[in-house]
Amino acid sequence: MNDDTKLPVLTPQHPVSDSFNSAEKAVDRLQELYAEATEFLAQHFSAAVRGGKPATRIRAHYPEIRLTTTSFTKSDSRLSFGHVAQPGTYSTTITRPDLFRKYLIQQIDLLMKNHGVTVQIGPSDTPIPVHFAVAGNPDVSIPQEGVLNFSLRDVFDVPDLATTNDDIVNGTRTAYADGSFPLAPFTAQRVDYSLARLTHYTATDPDHFQNHVLFTNYQFYVEEFEGFAREMLADPDSGYTAFVGTGNTILISADGAMPVPLKLPQMPTYHLKRADGQGITLVNIGVGPSNAKTATDHIAVLRPHAWMMVGHCAGLRNSQSLGDFVLAHAYLREDHVLDDDLPVWVPIPALAEIQIALENAVAEVTQLQGFDLKRIMRTGTVATIDNRNWELRDQSGPVKRLSQSRAIALDMESATIAANGFRFRVPYGTLLCVSDKPLHGELKLPGMASDFYKTQVARHLKIGIRAMERLREMPLERIHSRKLRSFEETAFL
Repeated sequence: MNDDTKLPVLTPQHPVSDSFNSAEKAVDRLQELYAEATEFLAQHFSAAVRGGKPATRIRAHYPEIRLTTTSFTKSDSRLSFGHVAQPGTYSTTITRPDLFRKYLIQQIDLLMKNHGVTVQIGPSDTPIPVHFAVAGNPDVSIPQEGVLNFSLRDVFDVPDLATTNDDIVNGTRTAYADGSFPLAPFTAQRVDYSLARLTHYTATDPDHFQNHVLFTNYQFYVEEFEGFAREMLADPDSGYTAFVGTGNTILISADGAMPVPLKLPQMPTYHLKRADGQGITLVNIGVGPSNAKTATDHIAVLRPHAWMMVGHCAGLRNSQSLGDFVLAHAYLREDHVLDDDLPVWVPIPALAEIQIALENAVAEVTQLQGFDLKRIMRTGTVATIDNRNWELRDQSGPVKRLSQSRAIALDMESATIAANGFRFRVPYGTLLCVSDKPLHGELKLPGMASDFYKTQVARHLKIGIRAMERLREMPLERIHSRKLRSFEETAFL
């Protein structure tokens, strides 16, 4: 039996780590190192597909950022990011520096200014899995399962769960084996894993995602979003430049054709883009907390500036009417999908900036102010559950908990999205629309639902869009609240 772990290892000849006092030049080096590493893996993978198993193991490493600070000098405490809490060495592996270029320049520049340090850029000790290196490379042909006459993992590195997890954001990893502290919330392998999953679930490339993300649980919103996007593309002053649909179909003109795919992905996603990335992405996550967690688990690595749920809910108060809005100020979490990552006793606070943006957007779109706004909008606790047909079981337990929590609405996604926003330090909010009242005998019937959706969806979606546009006008440091940061935080946002 051959022991492939003892094969000699072939790696690219990377330069040693260099210090940089320019964020842009540091990211230039990251891009050079990453391009060299992935091209090396792609070339050897293609050669192995054509010629069979190589005589050596093939390995390339992610580039990394590393910095050391020796001072306890206090940084600007008004910022929730861009500084480290104590002296020490901090590091993070990096993938796709082309995709994250603006983000990396911004974060590195803040660290340099706040601590007066340089950063070291060089290869890390973390191998790049061949799956991620060749994914999306048009020059690499991926063979069908069983075509290769050897096991990939005998020659190439494959994804490793030791570096593909949420230990940093969950607060269970405070230092690496070499003694350095995490500089960013995700490792390179964790980011690569999510980028691959996003492409699979949404049928759009991660490059198209915008910094403001709306989640919905009905396809009706997608149709309205496309209509809104066409209006914006027809307006040369809107600032929006393109609309991207499933399959990466791109519209740059209002009258362009948007073909309907033969098969929709699990989470159809659409992007109304701006040149600066500050546009709006809409994700139809479907129904259920599992989908909500899956979508937010992966979108979080893109470090969006805000995400919101704009879907339908069950109204729990007799005073509510179908079509009323619900602005969540708190959440009753009975979704269970995050219990192991974020215990239910952790409070999920409302974020003032998001709440104000949503309330002002409701007022702007509905033309109602002050006390009149209360006719159509309630604020309070939203309950999220994992059983769509909870009404069919003994209701005494659930109804009692709903009453004790003062819940005013119930759905299957909102608390999950908010809780994952809290966990991943992504500002979050929820504005729901009452579509039925099961406790009061008002259920959606086919005819009623059609009329309801036609009259309410456009207005509801417009409110979500307008709220995001208000947030876009705010300085970044106002949106990213210190309420989302813990005692030991990564410097990177």
